[in-house]
Amino acid sequence: MIKRTLYFGNPAYLSVRLAQLEIRLPEVEKNKSLSDSFRDSTIKRVPIEDIGVIVLDNKQITITQGALCALLDNNVAVVTCDDQRMPSGLMLPLSGNTTQSERFRYQIEASLPLKKQLWQQTIQIKILNQSAVLRSQRGMECGNMEAWAKQVKSGDADNLEGRAAAFYWQNLFGNIDGFRRAREGVAPNNLLNYGYAILRAVIARSLVGSGLLPTLGIHHHNRYNAYCLADDIMEPYRPYVDRMVAEIVDSGVDISTLSAELKSRLLSIPVLDVVINGRRSPLMIGVGKTTASLFRCYSGEIRKIAYPLIE
Repeated sequence: MIKRTLYFGNPAYLSVRLAQLEIRLPEVEKNKSLSDSFRDSTIKRVPIEDIGVIVLDNKQITITQGALCALLDNNVAVVTCDDQRMPSGLMLPLSGNTTQSERFRYQIEASLPLKKQLWQQTIQIKILNQSAVLRSQRGMECGNMEAWAKQVKSGDADNLEGRAAAFYWQNLFGNIDGFRRAREGVAPNNLLNYGYAILRAVIARSLVGSGLLPTLGIHHHNRYNAYCLADDIMEPYRPYVDRMVAEIVDSGVDISTLSAELKSRLLSIPVLDVVINGRRSPLMIGVGKTTASLFRCYSGEIRKIAYPLIE
């Protein structure tokens, strides 16, 4: 079942009652002149089992410990935002699978050649998906990128990911003055950063659900990064975010600031259509197939990660 993504951008009281997230409005709770029936009519409830991601984007949100426990028990990714209202923190359960210790062992004991082969696959699909985005959004036939994808060696020893990225960004947003893909760069970097943060939360949540350590990557290994594996596995999914951002840019709307409307569009990333092995599903479901296949690669059952291909 596709899980819901909930965004809270206004003050709210969040608690849990009868396995449901209960949402109350502070201005209503503080106004003692209102009738009980009116108060009750403003309370919203969402079954916690239906939630996949929650984004908390207001300093006046109060969430109870009971609600946090219930959310984490149901493998909900809880995202918090900073003063600029950009995602800055991610909370996940410590245990997400019944055979977790066994799965950790397979992951920890994965050989270097295996991890290099998995990274090779990851970069090949990423480059192919980038090529598909340039074809659909810019009308380009990118034979060079398709050739680079075929040439990726174990571990991407020749850094074809970097070569493809330089060509990709130059052509996807080359008409925007001063654009360079960087966290602090000019718009639409703000949209890309937000979209990637949502995608990262979805990936990390699914890795935990598959009994894997999001910290222990197959390629990324920054000692200060708690989500190295999530950053690895999200690479072939990034072009889905890029395509959505390109569509927003091409529509002519103001992208200088992240408006509520733009955030709402980007929060739909978990329900984007993806195709894995010829089968279409929402991205959040597809990510589950990807992380489940990753574990099977670690355990020696299969040799390829199930990644999506953009048509």
